[in-house]
Amino acid sequence: MQDFIKDLILAGVKWEISDDSIGFTEMISHAQPTPERTRTVASVVPPISPVVPMSIDTAVAMAARPTTLDALSRMILEFNHPLRGSVSNVVLPSAAPNPNGVMIITDIPSSDDDACGKILSGRAGELLDKMMGAIGMSRETVSITPLLFWRTPGGRTPSRIELDLARPFVNRFVELLEPRIIITLGTVAASEIANIDLMHNHGAETVLPNNIHVFSIYHPNYIILKPDTKRDVWNILQNVQNLLKN
Repeated sequence: MQDFIKDLILAGVKWEISDDSIGFTEMISHAQPTPERTRTVASVVPPISPVVPMSIDTAVAMAARPTTLDALSRMILEFNHPLRGSVSNVVLPSAAPNPNGVMIITDIPSSDDDACGKILSGRAGELLDKMMGAIGMSRETVSITPLLFWRTPGGRTPSRIELDLARPFVNRFVELLEPRIIITLGTVAASEIANIDLMHNHGAETVLPNNIHVFSIYHPNYIILKPDTKRDVWNILQNVQNLLKN
């Protein structure tokens, strides 16, 4: 249950609930002990980031070496990221065998992804498949990568250094595939790739210097929680479909 709540926080749920008199983090944290209640209560504070085993310059140099997607995957497996020593499994990028010029960049792997080693699995993956199918796409035509290839302990928000160390490999994935369009899923991906606040700019289209069009939409976990957002997401997906036709 805690993993699911953490996934929803990354998907934007914390923003939706934080206006209440009792904050979301207060709702899931333990109560403070009183004089009458002296037994020890386990802390739920997310674990701190592990010690960084290498520099960002080293990560950049490593990511620049692969010239194929298979080689990039092997390099990610060898990369000594601080999350690699955790209990998480590696979740590699997924390159479509029949690409149509669209790539999805999503937030950190979910607990379902961590369990099976496949990005965007479980209920979120089922919804994504329906979303893509509605505009004539599928996992056979859309490539997918997470911002991080390991789930953070407890599903906490990734640290700046964790994101920066993984980013060169994400960038290399983009360089090798040369997509026309990137769809970001979730608040972290929108901020990192398109530099936008998703909750105030859902569906915003930005253009990267290499003329890649980026559309930022809600994460499927958020859509499951807030079904009324489906119409907004559908409108953006139609914009993606229309751009591909031009």
